[in-house]
Order: sequence, then structure tokens, then C-alpha cells
Amino acid sequence: MKIDTKLTAPALLAATDRAFEIAEAKVPMLDRSWNPADGTPVFTVKGRYTTRGWTEWTQGFQYGCALLTFEATGRKKLLELGRKRTVERMAPHITHIGVHDHGFNNLSTYGNLRRMMLGGAIRHNEWELKFYELAIMASGAVQAARWSTTADEDAMDGGGYIHSFNGPHSLFVDTMRSLRILGVAHQLGHSLMGENDRRINLLGRAIQHALTTIRYIIFPGDSGHTYDVRGRTAHEAVFNRNDGRFRCRGSQQGYSPFSTWTRGLSWAMLGFAEQLEFLEQCPAEDVREAGYGKAKVRARFLAAAKATCDHYINDCTAQDGICYWDDGAPGLARMPDWRAQPADPFNAHEPVDSSASAIAAQGLIRLGLLLGRSGKKYLQAGLTTARTLLDEPYLSTAKRHQGLLLHTIYHWPNHWDHVPAGSEIPYGESCMWGDYHLLELALLIRQLAVGRKVATFFSPGK
Repeated sequence: MKIDTKLTAPALLAATDRAFEIAEAKVPMLDRSWNPADGTPVFTVKGRYTTRGWTEWTQGFQYGCALLTFEATGRKKLLELGRKRTVERMAPHITHIGVHDHGFNNLSTYGNLRRMMLGGAIRHNEWELKFYELAIMASGAVQAARWSTTADEDAMDGGGYIHSFNGPHSLFVDTMRSLRILGVAHQLGHSLMGENDRRINLLGRAIQHALTTIRYIIFPGDSGHTYDVRGRTAHEAVFNRNDGRFRCRGSQQGYSPFSTWTRGLSWAMLGFAEQLEFLEQCPAEDVREAGYGKAKVRARFLAAAKATCDHYINDCTAQDGICYWDDGAPGLARMPDWRAQPADPFNAHEPVDSSASAIAAQGLIRLGLLLGRSGKKYLQAGLTTARTLLDEPYLSTAKRHQGLLLHTIYHWPNHWDHVPAGSEIPYGESCMWGDYHLLELALLIRQLAVGRKVATFFSPGK
């Protein structure tokens, strides 16, 4: 990536305004045209949102887009849309025992509503606030109950993980971003109650999961493994459920277990940056009660955040900060200079994934802000990537296209993504998580531009 070291958040303010202006029209348009009996919108085909049954993980992003757009524009119709749909349609996600996606669905809706009420963007109502908080507490506990243990004897190696929808043997890198709902539930004083009234500490489970992810998902760069590149992430770690021992890495949506599926990398980048933000405000006593030392946990999380962000910057992006869907995708061999030039979403060999770039950009900015002066590289890399995403050909300006962020990828190995006639690769389409994270990124930059303390998943900022 060619990082623009002079770029500032105020210089991107007009671009964020444009993104929210487009969202102000498209978000209610999708709501009017979508039949909820068809499931939830996942990605577009020829510019129209469609569904794809795998897991129900995108509905919260749909209504979260309305809430984020209200927060940026003040348009109360979008608040009422997001609030109404949350009450009408999100309850099943609170108690969904079959997915690892609680932080995606429920913090994007109940969590954003709570955060905005605490920050004064929504008129305070104590009973309404308690409704949002009860949803978050229940959702965090249900997420934490998806628990598998490992054979690790050293607590700093983990000891357990929230298992993916694949089953108890499966740890997904995606969960690093969904994990945050355990933190808010803990912050609200909640615990998971187990057999014989055993109280299970939600902060402890969140830390355990993150440490297990570091041990088995993130390549350390010094292991001697043939494909060990510092900061590389596997999509999945597989464990023997008879004894909890690690068996192998796998990939559902990437090219291989030993290359970097870039959206998985971005989930880790943003997930660890946010966990560091949360850890900063956690009392040391809370961390001790969870079974850990705060300084040791912070050091592990910070090393993981830096490694994944460095890998994105150094190995996985084109010149303009945009990544292709996997750094080991075979068609990249026919594009030998792809890192030295802007990404080409219309190339003949491999698709870009702008949704991964939008998630990654927020992770870069948050890590940069957390580190202060020593984090300038990450902050500027995030702003550089955001500048590309907030303009054509990535920003979806066509009124009839229902998406906000173009050139996203869902599951290219399964060829779920739409390939236009005459092309060998998908391009020109959007997805719900791409649209949502573009708006989250734009909102973060707006807060920086006007000098506000940036909001986090657990705090409204100021």
C-alpha cells in the first residue's frame, strides 16, 4: 500500500456526507422492496438484493444501516425505521443458539440504539434503554454458551472458544468481531449461569476465545511452518472434540488454510483493535476476576492487532489500500505487479473484496488512534483505504442499484457471487456487511473530522 501520510479526516468529510446522502435514499428503498418472508438480504445480483441461506447473520446489518444513517444525518424517519424493525424482527436473533454471529446482528441494532440513547442522539427513556440492555445481556450469554474447551494447560494459550455454526470442533476467525457482545453484556453486570448455578464470567470467556484465536488462527511469523507469514490468518481452526487437541487449519471461504482470506484477516484486525479499546477501560480487578492479568492480555492482543494490520498493509493490499479476496488466489500470479498499482475490480483473473477493505480500514484507524503518535502508520493507512472506498468505482452512485459499496465478495470458492456476462470474475455487486461497515467507517471518520471522541461498541463517545 502507498500510504498517504498527509491525508486527514476533515479532508474526507465531504466524501462521508456523500455516502450518507446515498444511504438516506437507498436504505428505505431496500426496506420497501424486501419481503421478509424471503429471509434476510445478503448480497446483490444485478444490483438487486437477494438472499442466500447459510446462516442468518445479515439482518442486523440491514437495520443497522438505517440507524447509522440517522446518526449521521439526523433524519428521524431512519431512526423510526431501524427502531421499528429491530422490535418487530430481531428478537429471534437474541436467542439463536445455532450461530456465532450475535455481535453482528444484535450490536448492530440493539447495541447501536443503546449507544445512541446513552450519547443523547435519541431521547432518553429508561424502559426503552432497559429493553435494549436486556436483549444484549441475553444475546451475550447465548453467544458465550457456544463453548468448546481445548487441551491447553497454559491459560495464556486460551483454553476454549466460541464454536462456529460448523459445530463444536470449529473456531472461526470471524468471531473476533462478533465477540464484542460478551464485553457489553459483562459491562452491564451480566453472567452466563451454568449447571448447578455456576456463574460463568463473560469477560473471561471473551479473553479465552481471543487468546485461542491468537494461538491457532494467527500465524506468528517465527514458527518454521512452511506458510508462516506474520499476521496471516486462517479462516478456521479444527479441534478433536474427544480430547480438545488442535488438529488442523481449514478454510470455508478462502483459497486455502495457508493463504490469507482477506475478509477473515479484516475481522481479526478490527476485532483485536476493538478488544484493546474495551480492555483499556476495564478495571484491572475485573480482568483478575476473569482469571488473567490485564498487562499480559493487553500485550497479547496488541501483538495480534499489529501483526494482522502489518500483514494487510505489507502483503495483502494493492497500492490504494484495496485487497483482493485472498492473497494466495491463483490468478494473482497472472497479475505480477498487483501490489504496485491500484486494485482493478474489472480485471480478468481474481475479484477484489471491498467489504474486507472497509472492515480493515476501521481496524487500522482504531489501532492507530489507540497507539497515538506511534500508531500514525495505521491511522494513515486506514484513511488512505477509506478515501478509495468512498469514491467511484467503489461507492455505488447508481440510483437503481440497491447497494452502497460495490465490488464485494461473499463465497467465491462456492461461486455464489454473481459473475456478469462476458466476465470470468464477479464485480459490481454489494453485500449487507459491506454496506454496513462502509457506513461505520464513514461515521468514525466524521467523528474524527469534527473533533468528537469516537464512539466504540461499548461507549457513545462525546
